[in-house]
This record gives sequence, structure tokens and C-alpha cells, in this order.
Amino acid sequence: MRWRDLKDEPCSVARTLSVIGDRWTLMILRDCFVGLRRFEQFEASLGITRHVLADRLKKLVDEGVLKKMPYGEAPVREEYRLTERGFELYPVVLSIVQWGDKHMADERGAPIVRRHKKCGNIVQGKMVCSDCGEELDPRELIVEIGPGFS
Repeated sequence: MRWRDLKDEPCSVARTLSVIGDRWTLMILRDCFVGLRRFEQFEASLGITRHVLADRLKKLVDEGVLKKMPYGEAPVREEYRLTERGFELYPVVLSIVQWGDKHMADERGAPIVRRHKKCGNIVQGKMVCSDCGEELDPRELIVEIGPGFS
């Protein structure tokens, strides 16, 4: 299967990977969630070529994950802002972060922590059932064909 064909698969994982499934795209999203917005900021943070960065940013804009917003007039300059669709990817990125904190960190612990503004505590995200509120365990889920399967 070709990379570009993933978006046509009857699988939400494949379709999502067609948008965010390469390392540079996930790293761009990581940077967006810590407040980076400008091309030069991404370039400095990631150390990737301008061509690759421009390609990944264009794809995220085309997919509605980011939007371009002007910030300068002479010359016209644009920055990249997360859309609502982009913000909805935060649980995905947070899950990857938490896995890395648990399994890839050294003896010192997590390199970066997240503190909840309202209560001041360092947080760990968790997925819960939308009906009963119980934390989800994949061993207790039943996977069934849904209405969008073809």
C-alpha cells in the first residue's frame, strides 16, 4: 500500500496517519502545542530542511489542522495557528509524550512536565469512557464494525 493511499482506507488509524503519520509532522505538532507559530521557529527547533518543513506545514494547512494567519505587513508575513481540528490532536500527542515519559526517559524522569493552570498540579492525561467515566483499558473494549466501514 502506498503512503498516499492510506486516506482511502476504511480505517480511522490509517486515515489519521495519512495526515500526521510521519516524524516531522508530529514534531511540528509538538512545537505548535508549546506555542511555536512561525516558520523560522520551527526550522530552528527541528533542524530540518526548509523544503521538508514547507511541505509538512502545507499538508497540515491543506488538511485543516493549521491555518495561516498574517502577522506582518511589509513584507506580508504569515504564521501557523492550530485550528480546532488541530487542537483535537492534543490527546494523541499527549499520549505519545506520556508513553515516552514512562518508557524512554532516563533515571531523572520526564524531560518536560505539564502543569494544569486551574489547580496548579502536574497532570497525566487519561482516557475515560464518555458514558461512565471509567478509565479505558484496551483489554476491556469490544471492537465492532461501524457505519462508516465499506
